[in-house]
Amino acid sequence: MELSGKTILVTGGTGSFGQAFVRTILDTSAAKKVIVYSRDEQKQFDMSQIPIFAKQQDRLRFFIGDVRDADRLEMAFGEVDIVVHAAALKIVPAAEYNPMECIKTNVHGAENVVNAAIRSNVKKVLALSTDKAVNPVNLYGASKLAADKIFVAANSLAGDQGPRFSVARYGNVIGSRGSIVPFFRRLVAEGADSIPITDPRMTRFWISLKQGVEFVMSCLEMMKRGEIFIPKIPSMSIPDVAEVIAPGVPHRIVGIRPGEKLHEVMITEDDSRNTIELPDRYVIRPTLFPQWSEGFHPDEKPLAEGFRYASDSNTEWLDTDSMRALIEGA
Repeated sequence: MELSGKTILVTGGTGSFGQAFVRTILDTSAAKKVIVYSRDEQKQFDMSQIPIFAKQQDRLRFFIGDVRDADRLEMAFGEVDIVVHAAALKIVPAAEYNPMECIKTNVHGAENVVNAAIRSNVKKVLALSTDKAVNPVNLYGASKLAADKIFVAANSLAGDQGPRFSVARYGNVIGSRGSIVPFFRRLVAEGADSIPITDPRMTRFWISLKQGVEFVMSCLEMMKRGEIFIPKIPSMSIPDVAEVIAPGVPHRIVGIRPGEKLHEVMITEDDSRNTIELPDRYVIRPTLFPQWSEGFHPDEKPLAEGFRYASDSNTEWLDTDSMRALIEGA
């Protein structure tokens, strides 16, 4: 994507994705400025001291603020061309115990981002979603589903001359904070005599941080308005992941946690009627305004009736070597 002379703002920019995305922008583009918008000054300070960022201080800015604060967001969005919205409360048990805090950030925060973008005449906004927003069984997923709907509908509020809003949705990011891979690796480092497995049947989609950043970059380039982009990525069972990280270490079945799914779904049968397939991804077209993305891509094709994109019925699976390579490259 051509970013020369552009100003890009990333909400939640000190997180795993945010740091990788900012690094990519600074390293590979002639962007005028990158703004990290987040609420934790310590994380901002720590990020600013990393050599790759410290040497780019002329193009990198840190803006303390919370997506719950509409006025602060609007101030931060001044003269911004592109917004990537990655800020969220995403720990499932924490959201279950603190539902209104999750809603304030994930739902009200999404609304604030939309309003600030429209008032500031931002050109593009891409929001990051999650597989948990599909047929949600926990509050985090429900809040992200609401956020997805807010960003898609925002295109009608923006009008023909306003910002364009779209969504990128993908599964587990290997190596990100809070994911199962660093958890398993920590147990191995601590000499654990067993690895806890919630259910031996459990499967997940897997994507590396680098792949996630590249996917978001490509979505920014091809987005029109209102699309939800889903990458084609491989699956692997949780016991197989554990075996890659801790070969030979026994597994201990602990049961599925509240709000946890056995398998991930990123496109339901109902959504598939509105979805087109491209060589490397699926694109859910906006239901209420399908004309926004008519003739989206020359290689697009409709999905078969009843198609469902889920981690247990995926056609692409990781083997031991492939997963090890993904982990080592994370």
